[in-house]
Amino acid sequence: MTFTSPWPHLDIPKCNILSYLFPQAVTPSDQPVWINASNPSDSLSPAQMLSWIKRFAVGLDRLGVAEREVILVLSPNQIPVSIVYLAAAGSKRCFTGVNPIYTVSEVAHQMKAIQAAVVLVHPALLKTGMAAAKLANVPADRIFSFSNVEDRTAASQGVRDWLSILASEGDADSWQWDPLHGDEAAQTTAVVNFSSGTTGLPKGVCITHYNLVANSAQAIINESHGKQHQTEEKWLAFLPLYHAYSQLFTINIACKLQAKVYIMPKFVFEDFLRHIEKFKITTIQLVPPIVVMMAKRPETARYNLRSVKSMVSGAAPLSSDLQNEFINRFGVKLRQAFGMSETTCAGIMTPRGAKNIVGSIGCLLPNTEARLIGEDGEEIIKDNQPGELCLRGPQIMSEYWRNKEATRDSLHDGWLKTGDVALVREGRWWIVDRKKELIKVNGLQVAPAELEAVLLEHPDVTDAAVVGMMIHDEESPRAYVVLSERSKGKIKAADIQDFVAGKVAKHKQLSGGVQFIDEVPKLASGKIVRKVLKEWAKRDAKAIGSTVKARL
Repeated sequence: MTFTSPWPHLDIPKCNILSYLFPQAVTPSDQPVWINASNPSDSLSPAQMLSWIKRFAVGLDRLGVAEREVILVLSPNQIPVSIVYLAAAGSKRCFTGVNPIYTVSEVAHQMKAIQAAVVLVHPALLKTGMAAAKLANVPADRIFSFSNVEDRTAASQGVRDWLSILASEGDADSWQWDPLHGDEAAQTTAVVNFSSGTTGLPKGVCITHYNLVANSAQAIINESHGKQHQTEEKWLAFLPLYHAYSQLFTINIACKLQAKVYIMPKFVFEDFLRHIEKFKITTIQLVPPIVVMMAKRPETARYNLRSVKSMVSGAAPLSSDLQNEFINRFGVKLRQAFGMSETTCAGIMTPRGAKNIVGSIGCLLPNTEARLIGEDGEEIIKDNQPGELCLRGPQIMSEYWRNKEATRDSLHDGWLKTGDVALVREGRWWIVDRKKELIKVNGLQVAPAELEAVLLEHPDVTDAAVVGMMIHDEESPRAYVVLSERSKGKIKAADIQDFVAGKVAKHKQLSGGVQFIDEVPKLASGKIVRKVLKEWAKRDAKAIGSTVKARL
């Protein structure tokens, strides 16, 4: 059975992302849209953005960077990332961003996989970038220091500044982008975002111009119902710009809606709260770890957050109990959404203004279809039955970057296998868990996300992650738990196990034990890095197995 979106069909233009954001009939605004939250005098208007885009595009032409080649950025959040993103894509090249906390080998893997033609590296990351480029065989003369001010330290190391690439305003003013009419927009890659890599090495996800335009248009309808907001929108962007979630909202949608977006160079919780109060932020795109912080940490009470009217949480599951606790405490509508790099960003969202107290991720975006595939490979045709979620729509990636096998495994006749287990009730969707992360206990399935939600109900637990642990060929749920500072040394593992046992069926209890840790390993997007947990569990299983043998 194919499930369809409740939204009316949306007429989505097939064109260059720049044609969508900067239509010829409209004069770009000279009012600031992108603002440095740490230094508000550092800002950029759409008119200034377009000028920078043209200058950088012409500079790439002069540098000899061909169409379809890739510009790689290794940088924390800063306004120039938005410029490079739109200039690379708009000039029929490709943008890719790298997680700034990656190790040399991880950065080198992405550089080599993408065959970067130009590498832009923030001065603070130059050592890592240079070492990675050497491993990836990127020529030294294609590496540039990348910040909004000229970096003399990099120059002393023989690294040119990215500003040296830029053409003058006079030389670039007449530059025009290819409008990419029709199917060409659906076939021209604009961005290559790398999948999170929670189950192996990251893969490059090819996002076309049509994908970008479609997902922007879909999300805007979801957020505004096609109407202009009555009050001035002010957003706070702390999500990383190398990630699809932030790219969609911070760059594309902010530009289209002319929403002021205050960009944080990095996430610091109290700075985050301070910015909300100072700038009177109205809308925030969140991930669950930040929701947990806001709900549980005492710093929150010290700031006035009443300006916030709407929040949307994505990238990872959020329990309905925590969602309701948050809504009741702050009086703000906290909605959920579902997406992944392969859906450009969003596939399912809760409409702005909708009341949601049941933990749903919302409904299918316009022009989006879904199927659920059961364990027997048959399509599910009834409500309330879980199965692997498959999506089809104009926002679905074209392919994995130079990886035909992975593309064949994930895409079939336009349908994307998400790897997530979902269910639907009366048009509203829930994510049960990742298909590959389900724990089997005596033949019964246990969802880590469910146990993690239970653990977060404990007043002394600030974060938690659950994974299956194999002991003597039997799998058991094991929890890695972060305690609040006041509880460390007072709460025992058995206390946590007893708490969970009182809330779940026997096969879901933490028979694999509880380990206290300082921090749950997560990506900047908020997703738990399951492969790290699995390594921990293997290590712990060996220790537990050895102890059992010794006792015998």
